[in-house]
Amino acid sequence: MRFLIYCFACTIFLAAQPWTIAQSPVRPNILYFYVDDMGWGAIGPNGQSARQSAGQAFVRTPNINELARRGINFTRGYGCHVCSPARSSQQSGFHQGHTFADRNDPDNARKAMRADEILIGDALSAAGYTTGYWGKWGYGGSKDRIQPVIENVQTLPTSHGYQHVLAELHHVRAHTFFQPTLWQAPASDNRLGGLQLVPNTLAAYQRNAAYPNSPALQNHDNYPATAYCDDAYAFAALDFVRRHGQQYHATGKPFFGLLAVQIPHAPFDEITKLPEWDRAYAGDALMASLSDQTRQWAAMVTRIDEHFGNILAALEDPNNDGDPADSILNDTLVIFQSDNGGPAGPSHRELDTNGGLRGTKGTIQEGGIRVPLVMAWPGQITARSQLKAGTNCDRVVDVSDLLPTFCELAGAPIPLGIDGVSIAPSLSGKGVQRRRDFIIHEASNGQSIIRANWKLIRTGKGELELYDLASDHSESKDVAPDHPDKVREMEQLLLAERVTEPKGFAITYHHWNGDDGASVQNPDHWSDYEYSNNGISYLRDDGGPRLSWIASMINHGHQANTAIADGNTEFLGLEIAGNASSNSPQRLLVGAAANLTGRNEIRVSSLGILSLQGGCASSLRWIDIQSGGKLAGHGTLQGAVYNQGSLAISGPTNSGIRVDGDFRQAADGQLSIELQRSEHVPFHISGTAILDGQLKISCPQDLPTPADRPYTILSATQVTGRFQHANDQVRSEDGKTFTIRYFDNKVSLIPE
Repeated sequence: MRFLIYCFACTIFLAAQPWTIAQSPVRPNILYFYVDDMGWGAIGPNGQSARQSAGQAFVRTPNINELARRGINFTRGYGCHVCSPARSSQQSGFHQGHTFADRNDPDNARKAMRADEILIGDALSAAGYTTGYWGKWGYGGSKDRIQPVIENVQTLPTSHGYQHVLAELHHVRAHTFFQPTLWQAPASDNRLGGLQLVPNTLAAYQRNAAYPNSPALQNHDNYPATAYCDDAYAFAALDFVRRHGQQYHATGKPFFGLLAVQIPHAPFDEITKLPEWDRAYAGDALMASLSDQTRQWAAMVTRIDEHFGNILAALEDPNNDGDPADSILNDTLVIFQSDNGGPAGPSHRELDTNGGLRGTKGTIQEGGIRVPLVMAWPGQITARSQLKAGTNCDRVVDVSDLLPTFCELAGAPIPLGIDGVSIAPSLSGKGVQRRRDFIIHEASNGQSIIRANWKLIRTGKGELELYDLASDHSESKDVAPDHPDKVREMEQLLLAERVTEPKGFAITYHHWNGDDGASVQNPDHWSDYEYSNNGISYLRDDGGPRLSWIASMINHGHQANTAIADGNTEFLGLEIAGNASSNSPQRLLVGAAANLTGRNEIRVSSLGILSLQGGCASSLRWIDIQSGGKLAGHGTLQGAVYNQGSLAISGPTNSGIRVDGDFRQAADGQLSIELQRSEHVPFHISGTAILDGQLKISCPQDLPTPADRPYTILSATQVTGRFQHANDQVRSEDGKTFTIRYFDNKVSLIPE
């Protein structure tokens, strides 16, 4: 057995730091190991090492354990309660309240995913990555064992940016490890969405025989004619890493590979068809004393761990010549994760594979949704604290966070309005680490919201339970009666995330088509939405804006366009952008009586203008002014504000902009303020202000400028950072010079 040896001491700072300095993306290779039904406690650092030390039977995962010793073990990583929604959230970045696949619905194979959705493969292939997917996909094909067919082309991995594929398209078909055929890409033609059926035989992978310790190649003469599916997937992934690792070493073209194995999902006994299936536990009297099913389960897990070790070893020597000069180890982020918690059964009882957590697969309790999650990246994870290699991190990381994390690392746009939040800055030490306030899950026995250490469960009967996971990770004591205000607050947040919607609900996508001066509230000024396939209409929305909309207000014309919000208007995500080809801006004017909501995000992109005329723009998370975008006027901004473009404050005397949240200006951002004759502070921030970039000042012609009168332009709970002005001096448009003075809670200008 070949183990992966990492030649680094990994330290990382993953506390919720509010801001770091923006940097260019680092574009690593990304290798993602994804297992099926492996409980939180099934790896060494979450319980199995303790069992070994105590002289108890334990499951062997040496390569996963080594990954954790040399990387970060996220002890509060979350998946979903069952397979299909976990893959939907992983790929799309949306939680179960916003996706079709909020349960193991038989229709998921035909309707999820959608062409409108930007999945991991879409984002990374568009960013120049070579992409691969091997294993259980779960969408797009029929469940027929013999001659399955494609049922929905737009749901296929090849329709979402995955170029190299060996996969099972239906989750029921993945409930055996000896399917006679698998779907493969590249294909000889595109008649089947870029996929073709190929025989599932080991002969196709014998070119990898240079790894004699690989479990599938032991006693090859006795190996079944139809391959064990996960052997086939692992060899395809190994071949990909070898070939594209060499390509990366030669050209710098990065790759993304996702190995989504079926192990250790049932049926367990099929592994006994393989020669020496239990050789990893030969002579282990403790394991031999356990049930047949537990021994089969453990053999499955250790088998795939050996495959992981071979693939990880290929990062150190892609061309397999024994010389690590072509190593890409330092340039590769490796992730290990399970889709959901472990199921009930002998392995759960005899090996404590959920690590003492309450509940099992399919439930809303921690045992159903908390999963093992390990990340390692020796070349980039930086020493930002005194944490040592092999540390456990209790930061909450949801499966929906992976898509935005990969996008940010790759320098790709993060899809609009998704629920996940990138942790790339925490991994790389570069960029801005944004906060995530809560995560949402659904299950057959209820729904939950986790906010910091608090977890609220809404049971299937509508009863509410509250747990403090910091002191009670096994959810043994319901403290809801002691915290009624917290229960009400968290229930309100939970229900607003659409977790009680009926089967068939999902977010919808809409585009602005209104004329100049048109009302945002009018449904006629937006595109309708319909999702259908093979004559079946799954979802239609032809109404006006609502909280289930991902809306793009993009000017595709050759003249400036203005949309008017003169009443309350709600979206899940809203982007405002102009037309770069014709230099035509798109403006959204928010009137004094209007409240514009982007629950997850309001994004002001290049040539987009969000104009406040006394109104309010709000988000639970952030208002993002991107490069080339502009937010102007006076009114209220609720939520964190990130300014990488231009924020221009102007309006009547005693007006300005109030931010109910934090404000952060990037190095290439600009803050423009019109000084006022009164003592009124034009820019008030209820949270922290982190300053950088440029300050631009304009003055009324009759503005008094005595040298002894300071003008306070900004107030906040705390002010950090500085504008980029030499000698802290700024000159107004009419030639007046001011000295910038920084205080703990304000910024003032002193006339020269």
